[in-house]
Amino acid sequence: MKKIKKIKIKVNGKILLIVDKITLAELISNLQIPLRKVALELNREIIDKKKIKKLKLKNNDVIEIVHFIGGG
Repeated sequence: MKKIKKIKIKVNGKILLIVDKITLAELISNLQIPLRKVALELNREIIDKKKIKKLKLKNNDVIEIVHFIGGG
């Protein structure tokens, strides 16, 4: 039986253990976050949403997810 490798990342200040080789798009989907209503930052760099399907997360990555809120 093959052991699944896990990595540690931080999302909005909270540490998560996730499966190794997961993409940023898969993480956002697993967290059930509507992609069109957020901005994404990976290791202090804003990420173009067109590239998230290719970005594989690595151990100790830091992700910030900022939700847009309407108001006046």
